[in-house]
Amino acid sequence: MTEEKSNVKNLSSNLKHLSEIADWFDNQEEVDIEEGLKKVKQAAVLISASKERLKAIENEFEEIKKEVDIEENND
Repeated sequence: MTEEKSNVKNLSSNLKHLSEIADWFDNQEEVDIEEGLKKVKQAAVLISASKERLKAIENEFEEIKKEVDIEENND
């Protein structure tokens, strides 16, 4: 259970950080190229981690669906 909460928090945290990065870009009159590059790299890592977590969540839902389908077929 702790791992699940941690993963959910990480996904939520990742999305929050991505939003903050997008806001940073939106609020710049002139983007500092070096700082912008750092932000883009951070965003790429966050996006990759979020995709992995979303795939894991999708797999969990598929497993639950299979279990429900099996239970329904046994009834």
